[in-house]
Amino acid sequence: MAFKIASSPHVSQGLQTANVMRRVALCLIPGIIVQTVFFGVGSLIQLCLAILTAYLGEALVLKARKRPILVTLKDNSALVTASLLALAIPPLAPWWVVVIGSLFAIVIVKHLYGGLGHNLFNPAMAAYVVLLISFPLQMTSWVAPQSLALNGVDALAAIKAIFAIGPSFANDFYRLGLDGIAMATPLDTIKTDLSLGLTTIESLTKPIFDGSYGIGWFWVNLAYLAGGLALLKMKVIRWHISVGILAALFVCASFGFLISPDTHVSPLFHWFSGGTMLAVFFIATDPVTAATSPRGRLIFGASIGIIIYLIRTYGGYPDAVAFAVLLANMCAPFIDHYVRPRTYGHRSAS
Repeated sequence: MAFKIASSPHVSQGLQTANVMRRVALCLIPGIIVQTVFFGVGSLIQLCLAILTAYLGEALVLKARKRPILVTLKDNSALVTASLLALAIPPLAPWWVVVIGSLFAIVIVKHLYGGLGHNLFNPAMAAYVVLLISFPLQMTSWVAPQSLALNGVDALAAIKAIFAIGPSFANDFYRLGLDGIAMATPLDTIKTDLSLGLTTIESLTKPIFDGSYGIGWFWVNLAYLAGGLALLKMKVIRWHISVGILAALFVCASFGFLISPDTHVSPLFHWFSGGTMLAVFFIATDPVTAATSPRGRLIFGASIGIIIYLIRTYGGYPDAVAFAVLLANMCAPFIDHYVRPRTYGHRSAS
């Protein structure tokens, strides 16, 4: 009997890469729907732009590398990468932001290292960090939730803003900042208020929180949690990384909250704000860039949770998911080197 050994990602069910990626994309749909409901159709426009750019970019690279184009495009990896990047970008960011990010993710991060299965870093998060550092204004101008927006952003207005059709809308959006269209995220609001001397209790009285974890953000995270649980149910991903992140983030946040509740938010606030659940189930679990053994995946996940907490609490970036994932990606080979499962039929090294 002949056996075929292929590069990662691997799953125990023997599913082909295309089927795995298709299931991941399908499980993103609940989060995409909720994100669109709360933050407008700009999210869908960014998604379409990212997917189109990713496929075109990958086709051009494959042609330049003299690799089969259609076969590779059908593995759906570009679809997942583009989707994850688009969902992390503000809905009304200019079109060229998501285009640059998608090309960087596919051409540089993925294919420069040899293609799927050979990249060291998560392509979507590497592209996100490059965009955040290069275009901080565009990458931090999130729209206000629909219930708080003074100026509603319908589909036509979103298209005008993204593609800069008519100078007034796009220019006013970035010049005026908080003008009823743009608004700081809950995590950014907390960090800014603490730097101004306010307590978390005082900050949480602002309209964006509405007495909870942030209007829209709680439901978005809940939707990605539901999609992640579906991935676990279908055994597309394993539980170790997700549990490691959530447990480490919960423990760290609990200590901080118990010691100083006036300057730290609750563990559940960390869980259901920003891109936590998207990272926990869809980003950090990328089998190519994560640790491989069960114990290694737990350590990998826990390291992400700790880094997220440290950057959110003491660093300059409010969300920190992308930075945490990339730092953990760098450590994955180190973790695998020292956390090796015992080979069947051999005694342990100890």
